[in-house]
Amino acid sequence: MQEKQTSLLTNGVILSLLATLCCLLWGSAFPCVKIGYHLFAISSGDSASQILFAGCRFAGSGILTILFGSIRAKKFLRPHKEGSFRRILMLSLFQTVLQYVLFYLGLARTSGVKSSIIEGANVFVTILVACLIFRQEALTWQKILGCILGFSGVVLANFNHSLLTLQFSFWGEGLLFLSTVAYAFSSVLIKRFAKHDNPLMLSGYQFFFGGLFLIILGFSMGGTLTRITFPGILILLYLALLSAIAYSLWALLLKYNPVSKVAIWGSVTPIFGVILSVFSLQEEQQVVGLQIIIALLLVCFGIYVVNRAKQPATR
Repeated sequence: MQEKQTSLLTNGVILSLLATLCCLLWGSAFPCVKIGYHLFAISSGDSASQILFAGCRFAGSGILTILFGSIRAKKFLRPHKEGSFRRILMLSLFQTVLQYVLFYLGLARTSGVKSSIIEGANVFVTILVACLIFRQEALTWQKILGCILGFSGVVLANFNHSLLTLQFSFWGEGLLFLSTVAYAFSSVLIKRFAKHDNPLMLSGYQFFFGGLFLIILGFSMGGTLTRITFPGILILLYLALLSAIAYSLWALLLKYNPVSKVAIWGSVTPIFGVILSVFSLQEEQQVVGLQIIIALLLVCFGIYVVNRAKQPATR
């Protein structure tokens, strides 16, 4: 059974389909979070309520992931191995707490366009962390070229004249970049930890504990969710569900494939985010059709280059 799953998840077509599904789900989170803020009456500058909202989303994601994983395993998933709880807390620190606290605090102090591009750099950072810090695989020129092409696509998809200003603030752009570093470490850690624990169990419990921390932090900062409506609850449930599905699949792909082959697909997420925002938020004036087509071609070519590179055995 294990060999069959390994063969299935390392298959190029299956990897491409599942990674694209993950990126489509994450891309849909961009407009859905904005819709959620509107439904819960959370203003763009209210970082405390945004963190509280994220906490509710991720705590829900954790519960759903543990439920799905338990049904799949036909037993209740729990951290029962030596060191499991420590691995969960470390993963939660990088994956949920640091990534999203830094993201929301930085987002409040920079433009949406710059934040999208900085977040798009997480692919490059992830591959650098995997290759240079954790030594899980070799850094090749194909991987560097693929990352450059993918990042160029993200920049093009979000390009406007505001990018020509060279303003930089540590509390804005700096915190956003650090959130991408936290994401990079979480991707590498889940690959390492999945050798010892069920990746669905890791994802579920790290989401749950990270979500609880964000809820407490949001409340302590003065955050509130005062307007509760049925549509708002539905959008929150959808965000929890998409995170549960996408991160669980992503964790499985990372377990059985080199980090670079999976991470490079993350370049597609902001492209989907832009496209879905056009349809759901009526943001047509912010994007040009040809611009998006070229951006997608750059991202796809970047993915092709990285996946065509010879992959040495992971460590």
